[in-house]
Amino acid sequence: MLKVLKSGFYSTVQDSGRFGYRCHGVPSSGAMDMYSCQFANALLGNKLNSAVIEMTMVGGKFQFLKTTAIAISGAKINPRINDVPVKTNKRVVVNTNDVLSFGRLEQGFRAYVAIKGGFKTKMILGSQSQYKTVTDANMLKSGDILNYNNYESKNEKLNSVIKYNDAILSNTIVEVYKGPEFNLLSTHQKEVLFSQSLFVTKNNNRMAYQLEPLLENDLKPMLTSPVLPGTVQLTPSGQLIVLMRDCQTTGGYPRILQLTENAINCMSQKTVGNCLKMRLKDMWCKKMNHKIVGSTIN
Repeated sequence: MLKVLKSGFYSTVQDSGRFGYRCHGVPSSGAMDMYSCQFANALLGNKLNSAVIEMTMVGGKFQFLKTTAIAISGAKINPRINDVPVKTNKRVVVNTNDVLSFGRLEQGFRAYVAIKGGFKTKMILGSQSQYKTVTDANMLKSGDILNYNNYESKNEKLNSVIKYNDAILSNTIVEVYKGPEFNLLSTHQKEVLFSQSLFVTKNNNRMAYQLEPLLENDLKPMLTSPVLPGTVQLTPSGQLIVLMRDCQTTGGYPRILQLTENAINCMSQKTVGNCLKMRLKDMWCKKMNHKIVGSTIN
């Protein structure tokens, strides 16, 4: 078992997400940075959808009550076991009563703690991802206990090595596809959208990121339509809203862009004031003399 001594700023249990229930208004949820989450699981030989702890900005403090192995990935947040620094993106053995803690955040915004075999929390609608109104709790709190399988690693042989892609933390280019309402934008709006630098505002969370500056907008209102994680909406005020893993299933603002899966991962590692630029993926492919095969984007 793992005991939560301190929960950090906003820590949750997440896996690959909850699918097949959006028709009932249930968000998919799942790890914000799916790449880092699955990387940590891969280091341990876990299934890629195994449940992990996702920490936002400030790390928690955890005591392991059984021997196991862990891996920490994502944001650089100075992990320590019993106050001794340990490396991220490596498999680490922990013994009974070892305490994992974290220091100052250096880069990125979200970090992941995976454990051998995954955390054994309650499965609801096919997922262990915490989400308010779906799960009993929407975040971890001090005193919580998370179960995991005891694991002895003495006789285990490790042969493979995988390398973490740090670009997830440092990349400032957000690749996007055209959204359903993209062609309603004027030529000027499109030029501004892809030429100006955008900044993450204080209004950012697992549901959505708001960006600034505002984009001049005179588009007419539209009927509520389906949205997905990565959908970029444009409000009447000109606010750009990037929907994230806990986003609603429908929305009434024009869906002008759609982030790639990798772009969602990169966006999840951004925080207030971070700068980024949108880049239309099919335009980039043309510049690189690549052909998008089977694309339905016009």
